Amino acid sequence: MKIKAICCIGAGYVGGPTMSVIAQKNPDIKVTVVDLNSQRIADWNDKDLSKLPIYEPGLDLVVAEARGRNLFFSNEVDKAIDEAEMIFISVNTPTKTYGAGKGMAADLKYVELCARQIAKVATTDKIVVEKSTLPVKTAEAIQNILDNTGNGVNFQILSNPEFLAEGTAMRDLAIPDRVLIGGDSSSQKGQEAIQALVNVYSSWVPKENILTTNLWSSELSKLTANAFLAQRISSINSLSELCEATGANVKEVARAIGMDSRIGPKFLQASVGFGGSCFQKDILNLVYIAKSLALNEVADYWHQVILMNNHQRNRFAKNIIQTLYSTVNGKTIAFLGWAFKKDTNDSRESAAIYVADLLIDEQANIKVYDPKVTATQMHSDLNYLKSRSRDENTKHLKTESSPYNAMEGAHAIAVLTEWDEFKSYDWQRIYKSMQKPAFIFDGRNVLDREALETIGFIYRGIGS
Repeated sequence: MKIKAICCIGAGYVGGPTMSVIAQKNPDIKVTVVDLNSQRIADWNDKDLSKLPIYEPGLDLVVAEARGRNLFFSNEVDKAIDEAEMIFISVNTPTKTYGAGKGMAADLKYVELCARQIAKVATTDKIVVEKSTLPVKTAEAIQNILDNTGNGVNFQILSNPEFLAEGTAMRDLAIPDRVLIGGDSSSQKGQEAIQALVNVYSSWVPKENILTTNLWSSELSKLTANAFLAQRISSINSLSELCEATGANVKEVARAIGMDSRIGPKFLQASVGFGGSCFQKDILNLVYIAKSLALNEVADYWHQVILMNNHQRNRFAKNIIQTLYSTVNGKTIAFLGWAFKKDTNDSRESAAIYVADLLIDEQANIKVYDPKVTATQMHSDLNYLKSRSRDENTKHLKTESSPYNAMEGAHAIAVLTEWDEFKSYDWQRIYKSMQKPAFIFDGRNVLDREALETIGFIYRGIGS
């Protein structure tokens, strides 16, 4: 089966970049990305590529090549569904904030709405591809909705979880470690659907890197991949506290264990904690699945990864308070970074949100500089926690367009994101502009400790 038209529902951090690369690598396939958010679609279509709604290095070049040729962004959801032979569902699946599974289970309401819309509109056979990170057996639910509410057409459900990392998404998409496709290989139509998606990817991905499994294995693989990565981060962060208590250096420990070929060096950088839309959400979902199956020991094991991450964020904030003579009331703390990692404007579950929240509880004033995250997003992130009134948050959290303005007059600096530009600042100038003693709390261990201490800073890193 040769696919000629693809629709992707959801123009976010996964759908937008993924479809852009698919369109770039398959110029003979029409790829339409749809979203109900008209402003987001307008931003995707903006002639000024710097205004794309997602910041991802290299994304602008790919969009420039394919947009208008065979890549389109639209609010016409029904039209795109009707025209497409293959439909990707790439919508948000946040953790539930209500009802059964509150705080753990994935909220599938947007996925269900997509399924019902597809069923309503489709008049020809469709291949529906799960791109969102979903709990095991979600495909079964989607199939049930499509078969029972549709117009009598045939739907084949595939699972194709995304393994890209924000900040390196374009490289991850162009040269993926693997592409995972789950489907029903027991039927002829299921085999044809799997092969159709294999053909899309094989235009640039070596066939040996394209793995096919059953649906359930594919869905669970995404959850567990993220859980394993987060587990490594929490493991090294737990050791960072031990290093601080014993005089060991976590960087040296990480280097030593990372040279073991069985372990490897990746995801062993101690920090203030992990963030992003996936790690916490997916682990909580895994915990919920385990609990629902009465696998309580399994649930407790994975839940500890989350607890350690929360502890690391809290510990970082408490260290700032204790170091600043046990009070930050009325003091100014400059934040360098708000995004959950460098090279992205995504701030979902960023450590900065929670550290700021704890410091504001102590009546600190926060001034933030981030090269890509907007002031509106920062305030939205903080307000989402509902720890206090919006007015109170606005009073205590200010944003700056210049890093030097953010740090001027500050009692301390907290590095919350590992942006490369932080290393190149004029730290002598910054030191002169700050209150004394001038403290730096490096939550990402990215700055040159020796050079800063020579200038006069009191430096506090993670795990040393």
